[in-house]
Amino acid sequence: MLLETERLILRPWEETDAEELYKYAKDPQVGPIAGWPPHTSVQNSREIIQKVLSAEETYAVVLKSTNKPIGSIGLMFGGNSNIEIRLYEAEIGYWIGVPYWGQGMIPEAVRELMRHGFEDLNLTALWCGYFEGNIKSKRVQEKCGFKYHHIEKDKPWPLMNDVRTEIITRITREEWESGVK
Repeated sequence: MLLETERLILRPWEETDAEELYKYAKDPQVGPIAGWPPHTSVQNSREIIQKVLSAEETYAVVLKSTNKPIGSIGLMFGGNSNIEIRLYEAEIGYWIGVPYWGQGMIPEAVRELMRHGFEDLNLTALWCGYFEGNIKSKRVQEKCGFKYHHIEKDKPWPLMNDVRTEIITRITREEWESGVK
């Protein structure tokens, strides 16, 4: 499936994206704050595409002007979510390469994924989270209408072999619909 915004195309990841993925995912400013280690090689990025980014409803964030991926966004359901969520709910996860920070591209992608989730997939709520200190991710969620729901302290995070505090936000379909009109 392809989703489109003014500046972006959201499409499934392809193995041929490994080099572009590595270019941004190797940066230590990107992965660790989002909860995953920096990629170590193009081959490592290819393996991540095969094992993680190939999941259903996971998309490369592709800049229309270059037709190259600059980040990733996706919906996680049930046990694939880091949050306890119900049937007909999903968690949104995202990241974008450092050169594209502060340009409003991830909020643009998140809004389109929200539309897709509520209109096409008939979801009743969307969840999101950010780790303490990740102000950029907090701002994305605020801009997109997510509201504070709860905080999870001392949460073991095996991918980074550490313990974190995660702030959980949520938006319901009704809240989204009232904000869209």
